[in-house]
This record gives sequence, C-alpha cells and structure tokens, in this order.
Amino acid sequence: MNVPAKLQMGDEIRIVAPSRSGAILSEVGVKSATERLETLGFKVTFGKYTFESDLHHSASIEHRVEDIHEAFRDSAVKGILTVIGGFNSNELLPYLDYDLIGKNPKVFCGYSDITAIATAITTKTGMVTYSGPHFSSFSMDIGREWQTEFFKRCLMQDVRFGLTPSEQWSDDSWYMDQENRTFEPTKWKVYNEGMATGRVFGANLCTLNLLQGTEYMPELRDSILFIEDDDMTIPETFARDLTSLLQVAGSIRGLVIGRFQRESNVSDEHIRYILGKHPMLQHIPVLYDVDFGHTQPMFTFPIGGEAVLDSRDCTIELKVF
Repeated sequence: MNVPAKLQMGDEIRIVAPSRSGAILSEVGVKSATERLETLGFKVTFGKYTFESDLHHSASIEHRVEDIHEAFRDSAVKGILTVIGGFNSNELLPYLDYDLIGKNPKVFCGYSDITAIATAITTKTGMVTYSGPHFSSFSMDIGREWQTEFFKRCLMQDVRFGLTPSEQWSDDSWYMDQENRTFEPTKWKVYNEGMATGRVFGANLCTLNLLQGTEYMPELRDSILFIEDDDMTIPETFARDLTSLLQVAGSIRGLVIGRFQRESNVSDEHIRYILGKHPMLQHIPVLYDVDFGHTQPMFTFPIGGEAVLDSRDCTIELKVF
C-alpha cells in the first residue's frame, strides 16, 4: 500500500468540498472548527471553491476537481479534510488525475458521501485514505474529545493502536443546539464471536455500493468490512444494500457495523434478523453498534489499512503501515 506520511504539528491541512459546499456551514462553525484544528497544531487553508454553491449546494465538477488536484499538487499541504458530506462526490471520479494523486500521497479524510471518492482513490492508486471526521465535525462543542483523540491516534501516530468503545454517544442534531444535548452509555454489540485479520474497506454502505460495476470498486475478498448508514436508511434498505455488497465481496473475514441513527428505525432486532439471513456471516466475527458513522463520537479508520478484529472481547486494532 501507498501510505501517506502521518500528520505532524505545524502541517498545513487543506479543506476541500468534493460533495456539499462549505456554504452550508455558519460563520461561527467555520471559525470554531478552524480554531480547534489550529489548537492541534495545524495550519488551516481552504480550497478556492470550497464555499461555492449551486442548485445542488455544491461547486461545479470542474471546480471541485481543481481544488482536489491543487491540494495534492501543493507540496506545502500535508493533509486534506473534506468540509462536509452530501450526495455527489462520485460525480468527480472519471475526472480525477489518479497519477497525480498517487505520486503525491497525503492524508485524505472524511466520511458519509466521501466514501465514494476516498475508496476510488485507494482503488486506483493503492493509497490509504481515511474515514473520519469532516472539517465541520470539529465545530462540535460537547462530546468531541474522544473523537479527536482517535483522529490523532490514526492520523498522527506511526503505531498500531486499539479501538475501544466511547463512554457515551449521541444521535442529536448537535449543530442545531450545542448546549442541550442528550447522551447515553455506549455498548458495542456482538453478533458472532471470533477473531480475524484483514484489509479494511467500507464506510458508508449506500455510497460504497454506488461503485459497483465501475473501475473504482476495490477487491473486497478476504477483507474486513466496516459499514454504516444514515437516517435515510430503513431496515429494508439496509437489508438489500448489505446483500448487494456481500454478493460483490464474496468471502470476507469480518464485519463491523456502525451505530444506526434512531430515525432509521433499524433496531437491534432488525440487525440480528438481517445478519441471520446470510450463511457467510455465521462463521466470522461480527460487531455492530460500533462508534463510527452518523452518530457521535466517531473513530477514524484507514481505508486500505489492516485491522485485527476480535469480537470475543469487542476489540479492534488498526494498522496503516
């Protein structure tokens, strides 16, 4: 794998908008996210078109591609954070210069719709990318510490590190009301016990499935899949999307499912019923309700990296080199 150098204090991080525009963020949110990244020791800069917004609340394909190319081309930039998710990062895939990107490896991190572009980059260049907080995620006031800690462990340390459950989690619209939030105790759940080692692929399930049948879909055989989805998912949608991915993947070594938002109505009963339909999942380690995806907090993990999954004691170790 082509592994980017880890981030260091003093490094420049470029904020780009491959999907939805940064114009959706408030001035206060942009200011607080910038200040928090600066507190971590980074210099924050923005792509030329990060705040351009059209009818679909994003910049043109040409401008989004230009910002990404410039971020990879600029030798002063050591890391790239996406401003937020959205619906259309896959529009960019045929127009990206993967040779340029592969020759200038650097940290590229985001989640949700960013799964399409991050996975495509990994598939086409062999470069590890990362599923983790957006730039906008750093504007969250309460409950940010655990998320930031695992962001740092994944992107700033050259060591294998373990993931353990957060103390508490939330599914509220924190960006609407930063002061009045509801948290509850975290519990990662075991569907099937076991231990496995494999390369990590995945993140947002419905977005990853957009790559099926294209040159941007990675080889998933013998991988450990990390999948999650948002509040637009219902149990029936999750069931068919998971089925589709498993049919493409073939034999996998493990499965980790991020915590669903309550509005999805994907309950514990639904998850266990859906998982129970698949014979291939009855003999590999499977965890669910894990701390990544569209609830807070989330950990950062490497797409194309390596994981050691032990569902017997609900532990995950990640390695990206």
